[in-house]
Amino acid sequence: MASKQDRFYFENFIEAAECSGNAAKYLIDCLKDYNPEKLNDMLESMHEIEHGADEKKHEMSMALAKAFVTPLDREDLASLSQCIDEVTDKIEEVLQHFYISGIKTILPEAVEFAGMIHNCCELMRDMLKEMENFKRPDRLHKLIIDLNHKEEECDRFYLTIAAGLRGRLTDPYEVFAWREIFDYMEDCADACEHVADMVDTIVMKNT
Repeated sequence: MASKQDRFYFENFIEAAECSGNAAKYLIDCLKDYNPEKLNDMLESMHEIEHGADEKKHEMSMALAKAFVTPLDREDLASLSQCIDEVTDKIEEVLQHFYISGIKTILPEAVEFAGMIHNCCELMRDMLKEMENFKRPDRLHKLIIDLNHKEEECDRFYLTIAAGLRGRLTDPYEVFAWREIFDYMEDCADACEHVADMVDTIVMKNT
């Protein structure tokens, strides 16, 4: 178990991951009850969640700047903090592209994809909850693998829906807009996998 002093770092990671989960859950809510006239309000609410994630990253940076000894390599802690923050940033970008593209109605696959992103975020949070036990990494390795598998599911889902857009939509602009949105959604799953890869690298360096 981590010491009381070291627990700050691990708790900060968990809290940052919870911001990502909240952003993903809010994205689901927005798409299930989509109203393009309320997008500005949705974007403001999503930005509040993203701002909370930024605060966690700033707290980590300040702590690292002041700390004499850290439980893991200082650069690794900073890089992991940045990777987690990027997940929330990517989720916010998805909602921004509904606004930019002027999307009026939602494809059901977008709601399903948002749910898969939320699942990735939940796995990421569970993995980071286990992070303090990095010296006994069996469960941590399993969670890393689970998250990698979930990202692969997102990849397959993305390829299926992106390839089928031309057969479902007649407007070329709509095809382009939705393909771009699904690109950004797939980036969210990739960002979660990057966190898992970073955790795996940290574990290998410290065991």
